Amino acid sequence: MFRWHTRRMPRTARPSSTPAGADSATDGEAGHFPASLLYQAAKLYYTEDATQAEVANRLGTSRATVSRLLAEAKRRGIVRIEVVPPAEVAVGDLSDRLARALSLTSVVLSLPLPTPGPGRSHLDVMGGVLAPAVGRALSAAGLLPGDVLLVSSGRTVYEVAQYDLAPLPGVLVAPTVGGNDQPEAWYQTNEITRLIADRVAGRPNYLFAPALPGPDLYPSLLNDPTIQRVLHLWPHARCALMGVGAPPLMRADIPRFVPTESTSLRAAVGDVCSRFFDRAGEPVEFEGSDRLIAVELEALRHIPVTIAVAVGTDKIDSIIAGARGGYFNQLVTDPATASALLNHLEQT
Repeated sequence: MFRWHTRRMPRTARPSSTPAGADSATDGEAGHFPASLLYQAAKLYYTEDATQAEVANRLGTSRATVSRLLAEAKRRGIVRIEVVPPAEVAVGDLSDRLARALSLTSVVLSLPLPTPGPGRSHLDVMGGVLAPAVGRALSAAGLLPGDVLLVSSGRTVYEVAQYDLAPLPGVLVAPTVGGNDQPEAWYQTNEITRLIADRVAGRPNYLFAPALPGPDLYPSLLNDPTIQRVLHLWPHARCALMGVGAPPLMRADIPRFVPTESTSLRAAVGDVCSRFFDRAGEPVEFEGSDRLIAVELEALRHIPVTIAVAVGTDKIDSIIAGARGGYFNQLVTDPATASALLNHLEQT
């Protein structure tokens, strides 16, 4: 797709309707065509859609000379051609640029998020828009029956799980973190595991444990065979789908086990799988985090396909730091967030 522009010549410089000497310039004299003649040839050809033969007839010259006139008109700026990429090409360019900037394997862009209606936020409308893009990322992971797909808790993953994803029959789906004591549905990792398994035709594996058990309960949970069965799946994961949390002390919604009064969390800019990290992507611990039943950040680096799904400008620092830490190698987001990320990276 392209647009062209002809630069209008001053009224006094326009040629008469039957210009003389249009054929008088030889090939070696093409650069000496009068500007008014170049303009008239370009106007006939580009604006009035005349063929080169028709232009030649109107100007009383040959088609070869018309071709030279049009080339010279472009060279001298009388005709300017603008190549306008179609939407799908522009989106592809944005995703490629962002993937390079974040050092990721790929960035998968969804359609733009719709404007939420009255009393609603982008959280209420993002699931249906992000789900097809998440489905494409999961399809590209090449998972086979028996492969392990880990899923995190969080509002974004929960909303995506309400919609159809890629068919992955026989894949083992397991949570990355405990959370059966959390009141919000999006922190109930077993519920998200069930939903995702249903959407991909996989087999759910449930983790019946709180995310942060007390000191007395923690060792007994680790020795429980039903808990061990899920924990032993983690090192064999082929893929992980995770949300990216915004800075913990700036969030209105956060799991109840997170001690927001902890001074160490002031350094945290985000989390994946309830594991927090700072701006450099380094882990941030808090009191009791040694008892957290969740996939370790270091373990995420060794999973072949790690897909983060996140939207919103409040997560820009979180996404950048998570990518910097190597906790995910793919990102699913919307064009607005992608553009904001790229602008931020280019300005820093």
